[in-house]
Amino acid sequence: MVGAALRVLGFEVKGLASAGLWIVRRRHGVPPGASAVTYAKEQTFVLALMLFAMAIETVVVDLLLVAVGVPGWLRYTVLIADLYGLLFGVLLAAACATRPHVITDDELRIRYAAYFDVRVPLDRIVSVRTGRNLNEDRMVSVADGQLGVAVASQTNLTVELAGPVTVVRPLGRRAEVTSIRFFADDPEAVLAALRPRLTVPS
Repeated sequence: MVGAALRVLGFEVKGLASAGLWIVRRRHGVPPGASAVTYAKEQTFVLALMLFAMAIETVVVDLLLVAVGVPGWLRYTVLIADLYGLLFGVLLAAACATRPHVITDDELRIRYAAYFDVRVPLDRIVSVRTGRNLNEDRMVSVADGQLGVAVASQTNLTVELAGPVTVVRPLGRRAEVTSIRFFADDPEAVLAALRPRLTVPS
């Protein structure tokens, strides 16, 4: 429990750092010569709509609590919880924008905001292909040696590996995988950037 709580705290710190990077228009972990791969466009509209609705709800609920004369401590508790929800949404958007997938000459780095990060050595990759899957039920899932990193419940790229790679799930559990499904805004651009770097035909 303590380990999980510390990881959650770490996510919050990384989210705040991401907001700072977002403001100054910089990205995390993208070295010179690397290809940055964005993945958040599919969720942008829904996330923006959710934040707008939450902002309206925060104002309406606070006015309602004032109108019915609830105790100040209860009103402020609800207000803080609502504001935290808004902050969480903003930090999620910032982390997704500033922490893209990254392709270098040595590795493929697959991420989701501040919550997930796995580095795959290119010499471990056997093949990479496109193919949309709209039935992903979790942001990060592991089953039968297959890792899924979904955005808006979908993936559109699959990487097959010659040997297992260890992944650390958001709350700290480890697993070994030999196949990875993930999402990119432009999967064809990923193929164009990745295939020339592979030592094995794909």
